[in-house]
Amino acid sequence: MSSRTAALDDAATRFLAARRIAVTGVSHAPKGHGSNAVYTRLRDRGWTVFAVNPNAQTVEGDPCYADLGDIPGGVEAVVVGTRPERAEATVRRCVELGIGMVWMHRGLGAGSVDEEAARIGREAGLLVVAGGCPLMFDGCSDLGHRVMRRALRPTGGLPAHA
Repeated sequence: MSSRTAALDDAATRFLAARRIAVTGVSHAPKGHGSNAVYTRLRDRGWTVFAVNPNAQTVEGDPCYADLGDIPGGVEAVVVGTRPERAEATVRRCVELGIGMVWMHRGLGAGSVDEEAARIGREAGLLVVAGGCPLMFDGCSDLGHRVMRRALRPTGGLPAHA
């Protein structure tokens, strides 16, 4: 295992050790939204998850919050599933709220990764995973995500560091 692989695996393990996770970019119309897939998988596998979208009141039958700061009791980690240009504001909000971990989701497409947001988060001391999907890792993966993880690793499709 390369040091790059080990670093990403360690970051994924640390991130998924959080039991209260917010997922931004979830939609009240879930078809085709990766954020909704992440949200429901984490919820169904036992994490306490919170949907965040200022334009929705409920998502997947659960309450939806307009802002990370509206979540009762706060969260330990955030999956960013919005367009990349919104990632920086989300990371800055995580810094303000003392949320220590951020995962900018990216599957096969452009995803939510913004390099400036990643830099800001890392400089503030956050654990930042800029790419890939939490569902590719132990505890919440499925066959399709495991195959995607194996396919993306050698091509550089997964983040080089966390």
